[in-house]
Amino acid sequence: MVDNEAVSCSDLLDWSVEFESLTNRVSSLFVHPKSQEHSGQYLEGLLAPIDRKNGWTIAEHVGEKEPKAMQRFLNLTSWDADALRDMNCDYAIENLVDPEGVLVADPTGFAKKGKKSVGVQRQYSGTLGRIDNCQIGTFLVYVNSVGDRVFIDRALYIPEESWFGDRQRCAEAAIPPELEFATRPAQVAAMVERTLQAGVPFRWFTADEEFGQNPGLRDYLENATIAYVMAIPKNTEFTDHASRTVVVKDLPSELRPSAWQRRACGIGTKGYRIYDWAVIDSGDPDHQYMFRRSIDDGELAFYHCYNPRREPARELVRVAGTRWPIEECFQTGKGQVGLDNYQVRLYHAWYRHITLAMVAHTFLAVLAHRHREKKGELHPPAASHEPTSPPPR
Repeated sequence: MVDNEAVSCSDLLDWSVEFESLTNRVSSLFVHPKSQEHSGQYLEGLLAPIDRKNGWTIAEHVGEKEPKAMQRFLNLTSWDADALRDMNCDYAIENLVDPEGVLVADPTGFAKKGKKSVGVQRQYSGTLGRIDNCQIGTFLVYVNSVGDRVFIDRALYIPEESWFGDRQRCAEAAIPPELEFATRPAQVAAMVERTLQAGVPFRWFTADEEFGQNPGLRDYLENATIAYVMAIPKNTEFTDHASRTVVVKDLPSELRPSAWQRRACGIGTKGYRIYDWAVIDSGDPDHQYMFRRSIDDGELAFYHCYNPRREPARELVRVAGTRWPIEECFQTGKGQVGLDNYQVRLYHAWYRHITLAMVAHTFLAVLAHRHREKKGELHPPAASHEPTSPPPR
């Protein structure tokens, strides 16, 4: 997350001081001195340049003779992963706060073998690109207007029939007996509610089709007056401004060339992500629908926009573009801080490892932000591209 070639001795010292401050902050959540020590060791291991980051490898990295202490720290020691989650959110917002911030929700898959890991079953994972034996985690990410992105909440999706239909299996995985089945959209609504209660400043919410097509999540966001831009399936029906019932996929071909604007919506590995965009009104003045058209092959994507503040099209495009950073969070989380390297089976142990990895990821994001700030490189990832009319199609 930081350009190694530009790292100075001063940077290294600053980072060491920041890590000590963070580990002291984390250790305050633990009563027993050994647990305090293990929390710092675990974070150190997650940030270390080792291939796999689990109880075994972390124990070896920090000089433990065997992994029992780290395994006990995740599985048996008494501590509250939700308190650590809240501390991570506070840490992120203190350093990366932005009133223009966007909340982004997305699930990710964790491939697993066997049947004992909590929540595991054969199910579709977009991360894996297939139906496979895996766990699915639902995550909420905070993205600010200069491109910083951090995990602020998480929930393990536990399938209803194969798990909640077998209470003995739930007990063996230490799932709390009072826990009830929740869909992923319901998990997201609960996470957004916690974010509101924590006083996190943000302006928008965005997510993919799984969430954009869910009426329960949309109702929750609208009742809370949370503006959103969410992807929707091409067969979505709605009432347009002329009181017609229309299908979104049928509308782009009806638009005049002048309805489209060419805009960047963020930066990818190959530079600015530039598409043609069009926005139309619906029968409800608070709701609009937006179309994104590829300038390479004409492929279309569709969005439902709840826009009670009547923000301009360029703002809707900006919000749509902030959905990609959550994928980059998953890549960084799995590639650099061991988000998916755990070897635990129990419910609370999953949350503990995942939350510690989130803290490690936030630490890297804070360092990267300060490094860019020192170099004068803090600016929105999609510089203010004025719209241009696309070529006639």
